Amino acid sequence: MFLELPEVLTHAEVDRLRTLAATARFVEGRLSNPHSKVKNNLQIDHPDPAYEESSKLMGVALQRSEAFRNFAFPRVLAPPMLAKYTPGMNYGVHSDSPVMAGNLRPDLSCTLFLAEAATYDGGELSIQLGGRTLEFKGAAGSAIVYPSTTLHEVRPVTSGERLVGLTFIESAIRDPAKRDIIYHLNEVAALEGFNMSWENRTRLQHARNNLFRLWTQ
Repeated sequence: MFLELPEVLTHAEVDRLRTLAATARFVEGRLSNPHSKVKNNLQIDHPDPAYEESSKLMGVALQRSEAFRNFAFPRVLAPPMLAKYTPGMNYGVHSDSPVMAGNLRPDLSCTLFLAEAATYDGGELSIQLGGRTLEFKGAAGSAIVYPSTTLHEVRPVTSGERLVGLTFIESAIRDPAKRDIIYHLNEVAALEGFNMSWENRTRLQHARNNLFRLWTQ
């Protein structure tokens, strides 16, 4: 299941992230995955002072998003990181590592779009879902959250510059099917709860709370 967040970052936050990226030091993305033959991008150098500010800004924006919290049930959020793609760069088909620094288990991956879509060609986030391929190229300030278990890629950029933020989420509900059930039950409760009798609303809340207790880790 995917979640598109249209305005997770404010205009001021997008502007600040672009300003930080314009002067920050970027290094080859392959440094964080030296065995990859398909990773061809740039990522912010962690010792650069802009890394901490940009990471905190993106992390705060995601955590304040109720839609993000209700969908991902985040238990651990990896520090978001700026990445960019200039013409000729891409990230070929790959799946995300099952374990990351700090023993984080990435259940969900998230891309925050920072460049206006019209300012660069190519660079679509392409995700394989069964026999279909879905492509995403969001507006500046938007984000896409998707399962880390999928095969996905960033299509080659042919002109302009693709600037994004990246992070990974360890969910309190590891199983995606169970996470999806809780998400939909919560959505129904939020949309229809006050149209039910108080007794039935309480029973629905009782059921979803106990499922959450059963399925959280």
